[in-house]
Amino acid sequence: MKEKSRLKWLFVMILALSFVLAACAGGSDSGDKDNDKTDGDNGEATESTVEGGDLVLAVLSDASSLDPAGSNDVPSSVVQANIYETLVNRDDENNIVEGLAVDWETIDETTYEFKLREGVTFHDGEPFNAEAVKANLDRILDKEVASPRYFLFEMIANVEVVDEYTVRITTEYPFAPLYAHLSHNGGGMVSPKSIEADYAAMKEGQDPGTVISENPVGTGYFKFESWNPGNEIKLVKNDDYWGEKVHIDTVTFKVIPESTTRNADLERGFVHVTDPVQPIEVEEINAGDYAKVLQKPSSSLSYIGFNAEKEPFNDPKVRQAISMMVNKEEIIQGVYEGIGIPAVGPLAPSVFGYNGDLEPLNYNVEEAKKLMEEAGYADGFSTTIWTNDSPQRIDMAIILQNSLKELNIDAKVEQMEFGTYLDKTAQGEHDMFVLGWSNPTGDADYGMYALFHSSQKGNPGNRTFYENPEVDKLLDEGRRESDPEKRIEIYNKIQEHLIEDAPMVYIHHQEYLLGVSNKITGFEIDESGIYQLQNVKFVE
Repeated sequence: MKEKSRLKWLFVMILALSFVLAACAGGSDSGDKDNDKTDGDNGEATESTVEGGDLVLAVLSDASSLDPAGSNDVPSSVVQANIYETLVNRDDENNIVEGLAVDWETIDETTYEFKLREGVTFHDGEPFNAEAVKANLDRILDKEVASPRYFLFEMIANVEVVDEYTVRITTEYPFAPLYAHLSHNGGGMVSPKSIEADYAAMKEGQDPGTVISENPVGTGYFKFESWNPGNEIKLVKNDDYWGEKVHIDTVTFKVIPESTTRNADLERGFVHVTDPVQPIEVEEINAGDYAKVLQKPSSSLSYIGFNAEKEPFNDPKVRQAISMMVNKEEIIQGVYEGIGIPAVGPLAPSVFGYNGDLEPLNYNVEEAKKLMEEAGYADGFSTTIWTNDSPQRIDMAIILQNSLKELNIDAKVEQMEFGTYLDKTAQGEHDMFVLGWSNPTGDADYGMYALFHSSQKGNPGNRTFYENPEVDKLLDEGRRESDPEKRIEIYNKIQEHLIEDAPMVYIHHQEYLLGVSNKITGFEIDESGIYQLQNVKFVE
């Protein structure tokens, strides 16, 4: 049973060769935990740490849901990742490592078996076992639940309980990134009791996920305590955690939309992490003696999207023309202070399937005018550009607004609260919009399937409402193909279509900027934007 199949080795090769995440380093946990030392370059102790304390993070936006199957946005994921755990994880080198499963094997190209960790309980005392895994995966696959994370696991045909701590997953077709998808926090394990209660509430007319979101119950090192929507979410240390416990007592995600307020609270010691720091603020914070800016490369994409189901954006020539009016270098330098790299397509360089040879639609005013004339819009039109409360996205929208005047396009910028923004763009009420997409699996399937497959329109990710039968066909082939080289060929073709069809303007791959107080140590963030709080300690 220990003999691993060729497919798993192929998957490991994909991970090893295709993308590299920045290391998510944490403080050492060895020695006396009440008096750990952080050594300087000379090997002498420079500070000591203490157990306990209340960590406060000042964040731009509130979560939209605390149900891991009920949302697909980063503000929700950063909280969920501390409450729930997944079957497997990925280490700093992107190897698949233990999570709630301690062993796994690929029996054949569509059958995967997992040995589960014993002695793990949910926060409500329910046991974690194979039945719990089946209940969670079956729920995500339930069409009645309509999970925006459905696309992560839709290839799963059956989940079988072999015995109390063994579960077998059968996929409809070979799916190379399955282990990476199972490491995504969308596969976070929820208490079976919560799942039952949520289904009961659905029968009485409540929306799926309501019960789970209002009182999230996982197996993680933090437990849910309270949520004051629009203000803060508070978690407390799980003293019954099966593994090594966190060092802090509580963590509070405090919603503070104004950057100046977040930074002032950081300087005064009211908060310990601010996210995000505006690029223009980096130098000032680093010059102070109270905090430093953590700068982390990401696998994310920032983009300007079109609603391809609305006129005139249903015409590729109009989308191409507007794409050619976007000066990416101006945006990166003027809005992001030169931080980040221009995007040629939807995938970041660290993601498997990235094609650096793509020819993007470059800034070209005269060609844009020509395309508008060919499309019958030489005199322009009126439209709107939606954005949430991110200052960079607002600035990006204003730059585009001004640029489009040269095409006689009168664009009004409309800003709204993030939750409302997600709801309205999911319903297709927008014309143009500014948003981003992170890639926590590091694979082209995650970076493109949800964004561009016609089955994913709306909340799952395809907010451009783009539809191209050939792209659908290629995306389906890409997730069914196990040969890495053939997958790359498929994804190259897809990216060529996406440049030509221009459902969105691919702006850049950002770097995360967070202010981290000198009062703490051990805080990190991974390439997909998830906070790493396991090793956070307060400095004495």
